[in-house]
Amino acid sequence: MTNTTPIAEGFYGLGIAPKLLDILDQLKYKTPTPIQQQSIPIAIEGKDVMGIAQTGTGKTLAFGIPLIQRLAQTKGMALVILPTRELALQVDDEFRKLGRGIGLRTAVLIGGASMYHQLQDLKRKPHVLIVTPGRLIDHLDQKTVRLDTVSILVLDEADRMLDMGFAPQIKRILQSVPKERQTMLFSATMPPGIVHIASSYMKLPVRVEIARAGTAAENITQEVFVVRKEDKLRLLEKVLIEHHGSVLVFSRTKHGAKRITRSVQVMGHPAAEIHSNRSLNQRREALDGFKSGKYRVLVATDIAARGIDVKGIELVINFDLPDQAEDYVHRIGRTGRAGRSGRAISFATPDQGRDVREIEKLTRTMLPVAKMPELPPHRAQPSMPAERRPFASRHGAPARRGSSYAHARPSSPSPRSHHGGRPFRGSGSSPSRGGSRRFR
Repeated sequence: MTNTTPIAEGFYGLGIAPKLLDILDQLKYKTPTPIQQQSIPIAIEGKDVMGIAQTGTGKTLAFGIPLIQRLAQTKGMALVILPTRELALQVDDEFRKLGRGIGLRTAVLIGGASMYHQLQDLKRKPHVLIVTPGRLIDHLDQKTVRLDTVSILVLDEADRMLDMGFAPQIKRILQSVPKERQTMLFSATMPPGIVHIASSYMKLPVRVEIARAGTAAENITQEVFVVRKEDKLRLLEKVLIEHHGSVLVFSRTKHGAKRITRSVQVMGHPAAEIHSNRSLNQRREALDGFKSGKYRVLVATDIAARGIDVKGIELVINFDLPDQAEDYVHRIGRTGRAGRSGRAISFATPDQGRDVREIEKLTRTMLPVAKMPELPPHRAQPSMPAERRPFASRHGAPARRGSSYAHARPSSPSPRSHHGGRPFRGSGSSPSRGGSRRFR
């Protein structure tokens, strides 16, 4: 059912200026999400905010609205730091929409883009700098940008930036901006590094926590298939046949992403890939094509886990389980956004029981094991360079005796030996409620 709540019953009452309320109305933003509802009034007052909310909950508006309003009151410049180029471009797009009628100027400083054009944007004296850490450091080193007028600092997806190794750059940036400023930090999880930033560089931040760190959205249906590595592509083909909407597929490696993309194209589905080996223009074309429907399937590595904000993604497939359990939450958060329902399917090999248990422990959710369907016949796959050693061997994670995965391991090369014919608790036992089970 379409939400038709009028603006007076939505964003009105949060302390937002009338002009911004009009813009929100024009953009058809009717009802604030919980993180917006709680963060906006605090941030408009100029207080430091530490927002903890799962991905897809509307954090950009949660800091964007008060940032724009505060700049009109306090002058100075705002600095928004994000982990990936894609996310920076999406935040800039949102700011341009919000600021179109009030003359807001932005500059995006990201790697892979023209330094010349960035210098031209800087000459126009932007109100907001939207940056990735590495490229901002480049500008600081070349003395092409100064941060001494920054009055508002936003760290978005802060945990992801630490995961990507940006801690030294973040520390240098925090030491380069004025101490007298407003700081807003948003993160999906609360690792020790984030706590350190909050205690060292923020002034009595108000903590706004919408969901426990590591919580997956309740409106996402999750399941896992236990499948042999050599059957993953056939299972992917079957899943793509059974689902008809847009699909985001996650690969652990960029080489794997390329191989999967070629295979999906052979299956007859328009597909594109997005990973660190692709240029910024290639990545933008892939993302824009996915948004427009030119590509039905987008295959990505974790570089895109938080850099893709596409409405209406029907299905997220973890072709490979992520290296870190926290990334599972960020991956599946690409579907079921803004209250919509979504679906997430994970492929796990029989020796990845430990990895699945780590995800279940983090999310406090038992992942139901789906029965393997009849798979399509083998088809010739495009040749690709040999992949690196398997995920399980890297982690040294053999299935424990008595675990669901140990019992689910195929006992013969027969294609039907693992198509749901053997229960996960071992031969002769029955699945737990609802066809799901808990790894032990």
